[in-house]
Parts: sequence; structure tokens; C-alpha cells
Amino acid sequence: MSKSIPDSARNKWLELVEQIEEARRQYYLLDSPTISDDEYDKSFRELEKLEEKYPELVTQDSPTQSVGGEASELFEPVEHKVRMMSLEDVFDDEELEDWANRVKKTTQDLPETICELKVDGLALNLLYVDGKLTKVATRGDGRVGEDVTYNTQFISSIPRVLKTKNSKIPDLIEVRGEIYFDLKDFDQLNNEVMDSGRTPFANPRNAAAGTIRQRVDKREEELTLAKSEKKSEQRIEKLKQEFDRSISSLSRLKLVVHGIGALEGLEFKTQSKAYELLGDLGLPVATTTKVTKDLNSVKKFIQEFGEKRRDLSHEIDGVVVKVNDLEIQKKLGATSRTPRWAVAYKYPPEVVRTKLLDIEVNVGRTGRVTPFAVMQPIKVAGSTVSMATLHNQQEIERKGVLIGDTVYLRKAGDVIPEIVGPVIELRTGVEKKFSMPTKCPECGTKLAPAKVGDVDLRCSNSRTCPAQLRERLFHVGSRGALDVEGLGSKSAAALLNDKILKDEGDLFDLTAKDLEVSDYFTRAPGKNETKRVLNKNGEELLSQLQVAKSRPLWRVLVALSIRHVGPTAAQALSREFKSIENIANA
Repeated sequence: MSKSIPDSARNKWLELVEQIEEARRQYYLLDSPTISDDEYDKSFRELEKLEEKYPELVTQDSPTQSVGGEASELFEPVEHKVRMMSLEDVFDDEELEDWANRVKKTTQDLPETICELKVDGLALNLLYVDGKLTKVATRGDGRVGEDVTYNTQFISSIPRVLKTKNSKIPDLIEVRGEIYFDLKDFDQLNNEVMDSGRTPFANPRNAAAGTIRQRVDKREEELTLAKSEKKSEQRIEKLKQEFDRSISSLSRLKLVVHGIGALEGLEFKTQSKAYELLGDLGLPVATTTKVTKDLNSVKKFIQEFGEKRRDLSHEIDGVVVKVNDLEIQKKLGATSRTPRWAVAYKYPPEVVRTKLLDIEVNVGRTGRVTPFAVMQPIKVAGSTVSMATLHNQQEIERKGVLIGDTVYLRKAGDVIPEIVGPVIELRTGVEKKFSMPTKCPECGTKLAPAKVGDVDLRCSNSRTCPAQLRERLFHVGSRGALDVEGLGSKSAAALLNDKILKDEGDLFDLTAKDLEVSDYFTRAPGKNETKRVLNKNGEELLSQLQVAKSRPLWRVLVALSIRHVGPTAAQALSREFKSIENIANA
């Protein structure tokens, strides 16, 4: 007989699922992670334990049964022939030994393994048929990814045709790999991004994901159309610069391959032999691998590259350890998410010191007021950091940091900047304690928790608070909501600052006439023109709003910024009620 599930357990399960799905959406779909690997792993393990205690909670949509994040609707979906799985992460020798002991339950002794560096990039699946590249896709949710084939023609390390000296060309092969930026190319790209007034990428992994997900084909179509319609030279030159910039960034990407999915017409017995085969076919395989006979050799490899990692030309976030023998891999099998024959050892993050210059606050789209640290810029884990979230007053007090402190800073999971704590011995006595404001810095509304016991303070003025309106407008256009390409942070600010909109409710009623008052969306009239004319910003916003009207219901629900309604809850509501009207009348 199944256990009765208490409401508290159901509510906790829903909370964890939403938290994990939102983290996946930010990481895989928006290329903008908001929580550290440690925080994600803690929530994920808590969810696993809860589902272990109450198996009835498990659904096919649960994060424990899936990999990564859904594919973006910007690209055509591609179904992988063999599922692309994730890897189990371990963070110390004890967890590595636990994995080895689980393997030994099947094999008695730890079999031969192969160690390789875990390149910090974006996973791709390359499909070759009769030696010709026919499709390239991102991992997506492991079963369905995004078709980025067009963009890969500009990446020189991806061969269009396989060639071999010592073996035959397979009839069909899915090659698994990672695209990434060398650090020098990442720095150069970010300099160019900042020179053009855009927001720089947080790290090389985000840069790789953002670069491969550009709609370069659409930019080429726009440029061709502008030329055929004999648009102004200024317009054509701007489109050409955007297209050239996209090609330039794609050309700097590199590929390293590390596995095989579907395979027809070729056989081999070990992982190391597979790498020899891939290299012989002209694919860029990892040059730093080592076949290891015992766990001590694995630990030595991990330690060696833990010391060398900052001297490498690209970022790594750990070492992947795989059972070398493919027959043993088959015996070990896999869970719903990860193979049992492989594990990823994650290195602890680099820690540096810098000065905490000030603590300011930010008002989010749901009214949450979040303190963040303003620091003396410093390079850590591959990029320069000058700000880091401090979450809430309670977290600031727990860390014990004061304005003016020298602080320890790390990138949690080598991604999210995080202040660890103060360097107390360097205090001079001039440091100051921070206290959260009592009123909203944007509209003056009194701040208070949403309910008793909440640690977060919120501004309740959702209707007219400029910060909330600006952030909600920006959220509507984000990739995880309605995916309106012309609605970014600058256009959201312009719509409000120029008094074109009062709130997001009027967004889809916008006309070209409404935008005439804004320099951001229009240009001055030219010869033979009597009024201001839409520029690229205005044209793109209006055209993309029309496209967004056909988005599915669940995306509309996400766009409404309802607390605790993320993609998972929105999809469940959409399946159950079918329309906004039915939800409103429920």
C-alpha cells in the first residue's frame, strides 16, 4: 500500500520542482545562470530524497527524470537518435570513492578508466551520414535539441566531411562534443561587445551558448532583402555590420569531441579506441586524456590538472572519469538522467580578495528588493567581476560583511560571483554596517515581507513602481517567456521613460504612431518625409510583437510574472484549462 503524502511534502515537492526548472531555464535556455552549482545540487538532492520517500510524487516531467532544459522555440527542434545524457557530479575524494564502490558492485574490481578534462562549454550533437555533416543540434532536454546547423558552417574546427586514413567511414555516426572559447578569444569578443554598447558575457560558457544561438540566417535574409529593396545605404551598412559581427564571433568558437551516440557501420571495444577513431576521421579530440588502472591514478590526474587549470588556454570545470570498456559500460547501464559508468569531478572554485566598496539594492519584477555588492573590479575564474548578489539582510549578517571590508570572492560553480566572507584581519575600523532601506528606492513605497517569516522585503506597488514595470516588460520579451526579440532592457526602459506605455497590459496594442514620440524607436524625417519614421528598433519591436501573439498559452502565463508560476506550473495549467478565460473563471 502506498504512503499517504502529507500536504507539506506535496508543497515542498512543487517548490523544489519550480526552483530547479527555473534554474535550468536560466542556465540552458537563457545562458544566464542565477544560482550556483552548489545551490542547485542541494535542491536537486533534496528533491531526490523526497521522491525516494514518496515515489507517488515522481512524474515524467520531474527534474529527476529529465536532463538539461527544453529547446528554444527560436530554432527548429531536432530529435537525437540516441539520448544525450548528463553526468553525475562529485565534489571531493569521498564522493569519487562512493562512485567507484558502486561500480565495483557490478564489476568486483574497479575496471580500467579513462580521464579527460571537462571543457566548460555548450554540448552539441553532430550527425554525419555517409561521412557528410547533415545536422547539428544542442543538447536541449537530452531527447530534443535546437537545430544550429546553419551557424556551424562558420566554425572551422567542425569538419563538413569526414576523412580517414586508417579506418572506414561509418554509415551513420552521432558525434558528441563541446563548443567553447579560448580565453584570449573570449576577452577579445567581450571587448568588442562592450565597444558596441552591449552587455558583456559573464563567462566563456555563456559566450559560447549565446554565440551559437544567434539567428545568423535571419540576419543574412534581412541583409539580402534590404539590398533587393534598395534600402538606404545607412540601413544596409548597419545590417552588414551585424551580420559580419555574428560571423566573426562564430568563427572563434572551437569544438572538442568526447563521445559517440548512434553508430552504424563501425565497431570498437573501448572509449580510448573511440577517441582514436574520432581523431582519424578528422574530428578534434581531446589531447589531454589518460587511461588509468586504479583510483589513485585517477586522483593524481585530478590533482595535477587542478593545479594547472589556470594555465590552460581555455576554461575547464573538472575532470570526467569514464569506464573504458564499452561492454562494462553496457552492464552498468544508466539512471533516467546519467550513465552509471561515468562521473564528473568538479573542482572547488578559485577564491580571490577584493574591496567591498558599497552595498546597493535592486528592485525586481515581483517587487523583491535584493541587496548587491559593488566591488573593486577583479578577475576571477576567467572574467572580471565588480558586482555580486547578497540575497537579503539575513544573508549579509550571516556572512558578516561590512561596507569597506576586504572580502573573499569566488565564482560558485565557476559561474555565479559570490562573496564568501570578510578578511577580518584587514579591518581598519572605518567599515560600516549595511541596513536594508525601509522604503522602495524607486517609488518610495514602504517595504515589507510578503508574509510573516519571509526574509525578503518587497515593494507592494506593483502597478506604478518604475523598477517593477521595467523588469516585467523586459521579462515579457525574454526567451523563457514570449521571446520578443526587439523587447530588451533598453527598449523596455524607452517605452516607460517616453511615456508610451503605462504598464505591460498595453504592450500588444502598440502602433507605429505610438512610437513616434521616442528617439529610440524612430528617426528624424528625411527628404520628402513629413514625420518621424520607424528605425530598426521600432520595426523589430512591432514585427516581433505580432509573432509573439501566436505563442502557446503556457508562455503567456510565464510572461504574466505570477509568483511561483514558472514553466512547469504554467504548462500544467495550460494542459488543464486550455485557455486564459477558463483559468480566470476557475
